[in-house]
Amino acid sequence: MDSVLNISAYKFVPLPDARALRDHLQAQAATLGLKGSILLAEEGINLFVAGTPTAVREFVDALRTDARLADLTPKESWSQRQPFRKMLVKVKREIIRMNHPTIRPDFSREGGRAPSVDARTLKRWLDQGHDDTGRPVVTLDTRNAFEVDYGSFVGAIDWRITRFSEFPQALLGHRAELEDKTVVSFCTGGIRCEKAAIFMRQAGLSHVLQLEGGILKYFEENGGAHFRGDCFVFDGREALAPDLQARSNGNSARAAEDRDLHHKLQRPARARCANSE
Repeated sequence: MDSVLNISAYKFVPLPDARALRDHLQAQAATLGLKGSILLAEEGINLFVAGTPTAVREFVDALRTDARLADLTPKESWSQRQPFRKMLVKVKREIIRMNHPTIRPDFSREGGRAPSVDARTLKRWLDQGHDDTGRPVVTLDTRNAFEVDYGSFVGAIDWRITRFSEFPQALLGHRAELEDKTVVSFCTGGIRCEKAAIFMRQAGLSHVLQLEGGILKYFEENGGAHFRGDCFVFDGREALAPDLQARSNGNSARAAEDRDLHHKLQRPARARCANSE
């Protein structure tokens, strides 16, 4: 029986006190016996936390007492075991690294994020082959190549980037291919697309949307419709199927720090995809 509650959430909102907040959240998570990772920066918060349902929800309730995080809405999934080895709370320059300082989403101000499309609307568009204006719809995967190899939307554009900071240059090299189309960018939970969609609009693409809640929200709403394979996650579960069930039940601080998981990532892409189908 799956008894461990896993949550993921992010918010782009000014946190000038990120360092003080780090110490507070580290102590609170330790008291509640939680494990996972929380990244803080002046631009916001990005968290992945797991533990007992009571402890996790108490932690979220405490986060929401900060007015800046009052509307934080985590995505939930379950696992048999704790998927993390320890609790990491770090302060970074960016909660998702793009290396473009001018790309600064900010949920606290009007127009502080790119427009989005919800999961059910995207499925309807993919069913019919176009958006509600008749414009062709393409999906653009903003994740790293090895993540894409676990699974993606059928026919999704994949530029085989190895880190998100490569996305801007990749976009500039393929911009012309996306004109006159409705481009829906997507990633695991949505955070990368917050920046990717803004960058694409600044590059002159006017019909760009981000998938609200990412792949995991799409799975929650639509299962595996128009999706082939699993969704890689950076913890001991390795990947989640469209029914949000974990492929593995190990534990990991982060994928790069877990030797077993790192070994799996070195397998040929064809073998990983075969296991996803």
